[in-house]
Amino acid sequence: MSNVRNTLTLSLSLSLQYDVASLHSSVLISCPSMVRGQQDTPRLHGNSMEGQAPPPQPTQPRKKRPEDFRFGKILGEGSFSTVVLAKEHSTGKEYAIKILEKRHIMKENKAQYVKRERDIMSHLDHPFFVKLYFTFQDEEKLYFGLSYAKNGELLKYIRKIGSFDETCTRFYSAEIVCALEYLHKKGIIHRDLKPENILLSEEMHIQITDFGTAKQLSSDSKQGKNEYLIFQKIIKLEYEFPEKFFPKAKDLVEQLLSLDPCKRIGCEEMGGYGPLKSHPFFETVGWDDIHLQTPPKLTAYLPAMSEDDEDCYGNYDDLLSQFSCMQVAQPGHAPLVPFTGETSQPTYNPSPSVDQFIHIHELDSNCMELDLQYSEEEKRILLDKQGAANPWHQFVENNLILKMGPVDKRKGLFARRRQLLLTEGPHLYYVDPVNKVLKGEIPWSPELRPEAKNFKTFFVHTPNRTYYLMDPSGNADKWCKKIQEVWRKIYHKHQSPSL
Repeated sequence: MSNVRNTLTLSLSLSLQYDVASLHSSVLISCPSMVRGQQDTPRLHGNSMEGQAPPPQPTQPRKKRPEDFRFGKILGEGSFSTVVLAKEHSTGKEYAIKILEKRHIMKENKAQYVKRERDIMSHLDHPFFVKLYFTFQDEEKLYFGLSYAKNGELLKYIRKIGSFDETCTRFYSAEIVCALEYLHKKGIIHRDLKPENILLSEEMHIQITDFGTAKQLSSDSKQGKNEYLIFQKIIKLEYEFPEKFFPKAKDLVEQLLSLDPCKRIGCEEMGGYGPLKSHPFFETVGWDDIHLQTPPKLTAYLPAMSEDDEDCYGNYDDLLSQFSCMQVAQPGHAPLVPFTGETSQPTYNPSPSVDQFIHIHELDSNCMELDLQYSEEEKRILLDKQGAANPWHQFVENNLILKMGPVDKRKGLFARRRQLLLTEGPHLYYVDPVNKVLKGEIPWSPELRPEAKNFKTFFVHTPNRTYYLMDPSGNADKWCKKIQEVWRKIYHKHQSPSL
């Protein structure tokens, strides 16, 4: 998939009424319910008496103005627009208002894209699409009032969770299929459907947006003709399925990614949407009222890495609150260590030699844990010893390593072996142990939370992502305790984490 753009592109309304050479008269919003036409001079009809008032004329709605709203936080920024949350003073209703500068639209020749979205959005009336409510303008800007999808982009949840479990995957795939079926019946193809263009409503149903590059098929297009296929040229089917990939989902993906466009399930040549919706992967879907169903809670799926392990499901009841609470352990899982922020006293011999101190928790050359009570002089000696003898010292920017060991780091359904290095700073580095390359760092912040799911699996929650890690030695709880211990040492003096 191409690089994603961090933008919420919402639909809008614009038409060109005058000569494009005139800046302020060239771009005019066109919306029948909002644009006030010129009123004819009132006329008297019949045998009306001189001076008699003409019959009352129907009043047209007043066009909205910027001062009708209280503008709040920025929801997204595009190449020539900004989307802002706004509340209407008179009604208290919230809208996502897209603001565009007329000068920039004309300079970048974007009028056709804006008009295209207006034309297409004016034909959409479906719960799985962002809705255009009104348009207005001032001297310099255009404003487009759209439905506010309170839970933002689907992309952020994919990044946060990684792999959805089968129930979540089926539900949201089904909603997307329903939306596309409606769209295609109207002769519209989106051409830029991706996770950041799929928003989530307050109830966690999808709302598709960004129709700037969409296409309205001509009325004389032959049925079944592939007038536009963005993926028409799939040169090579270079992809692979991880182990324990859902078998029915695997079959569906294989049928969708056929090299021949006319053999892809869901296309007209293959019978349209009927066979797609009847695929075994969707056999439990209630298609008729899916928009009224309660969406499943977002849950991560972490398949077992060996026959001796069990599949792990991460429940995300508190995902929307950025993991402000630690999760309750599930039956059969190792109990979680409460992350209370209270100071605990680690096991420590008050008067060991430095040599004894460094080796007290050392298991082998790749696994080591260091107690946190040491003096500055002891730290200097430990760093000297680490720099001279520890092969992982080169990756930690001369920070003292507090705990290290091999873990399997998951991304999606794939897992790769990494050397995890917890250091002062604090830092959590992870290194490719084969190629001896630093692959990245888990970002620290007061919001960082470790969580043990079972003996092997533990999560490190950060505001923007959850890292899934597996300790092959079965000591996930020790990683969580050490990370908590370091957290308390750094942040406890300043704040206590709210649970």
